[in-house]
Amino acid sequence: MLEPTIAAIRPLDEPAMVAAGELHGRLTKPAGSLGALEELSVRLAGLAAACPPPLPEPAAVAIFAGDHGVHAQGVTPWPQEVTAQMIGNFLAGGAVVNAFARQAGASVTVIDVGVATPLPPAPSAGAAAPHGGANSAGPRFVAANVRPGTRDLAVTAALTRDEARAAVETGIRVARELIDAGAGILLTGDMGIGNTTPAAALVAAFTGVDPAEATGRGTGVDDPTYARKIDVVRAALARHAPDPADPLGVLAAVGGLEHAALAGLILGAAARRVPVLLDGLIAVSAALAAAAFAPDAVGAMVAGHRSAEPGATAALRHLGLDPLIDLGLRLGEGTGALLALPVVTGAVRVLHEVATFDSAGVAEK
Repeated sequence: MLEPTIAAIRPLDEPAMVAAGELHGRLTKPAGSLGALEELSVRLAGLAAACPPPLPEPAAVAIFAGDHGVHAQGVTPWPQEVTAQMIGNFLAGGAVVNAFARQAGASVTVIDVGVATPLPPAPSAGAAAPHGGANSAGPRFVAANVRPGTRDLAVTAALTRDEARAAVETGIRVARELIDAGAGILLTGDMGIGNTTPAAALVAAFTGVDPAEATGRGTGVDDPTYARKIDVVRAALARHAPDPADPLGVLAAVGGLEHAALAGLILGAAARRVPVLLDGLIAVSAALAAAAFAPDAVGAMVAGHRSAEPGATAALRHLGLDPLIDLGLRLGEGTGALLALPVVTGAVRVLHEVATFDSAGVAEK
């Protein structure tokens, strides 16, 4: 599944991008007055190979959840059981991502790709989300556990290559299912206590930045824990010496199951020429792996926001992506991507709905 997906990813369509740029020049506004929105809409036209591109709707958030053996190194004060508990919260509709998804009219799918502890009972099928409104059918759960958490990357490889591949292919499969169900844009979500440590290792491995630049405070750890976290990332990279030209090997050595699955989600969407709105650090670390598998996959990526985690900025710089919003967020779950979703939709809607100078009878400069 992985190799055919990579083979299906193609560059952006230049004629569609030229057409979108020319259309912007005829719309009733000063040239370039919408700034980054114009560049984004042109790129989405290139992705869809159509001008104007389809409106990016409906939106589907895919939250991949997994646990991490590196938790044993004391890189976070949160107990590992919180991963499973938060899945219960997602499915009950009580998390921040649920509130933002209801606001945006986005569906929520929660995928257990590597949770280590027992999951709480799921709400009854079709239970309504609290407060009603959009997405009232409630979140959907997918059981796709590759293994119960990764191994401790500070001691050994986090995953085998086969396990990493299985997680990537889970993400590809979820992308296909969501797109086949009608999704016009996919949003990345994640949950995993301790997952900013492997994310920092992935960022450092793929970009070459120093581990101190790639590593942040995650859930807000104190100074001794933060120093230990940097040391763990540095030691893991020295131990495994991951080769950025071998993305599956990097994911196996220092990644997480949710990181690998998110890389697959991005690849699956890119192969179908559907945009992926990236959330924070976990998403952009996975995006680095997706770009290493298939450089043209970057064309499908939209950076929703700039996470407060420093590794996210390093990753976005490496990918050449500018975030749409910067609110100092570091929650994950897909929250920043959801807040950025109206910006993406607005960028495309301009090409569909704004009159040209000729059609509106407005004099040009």
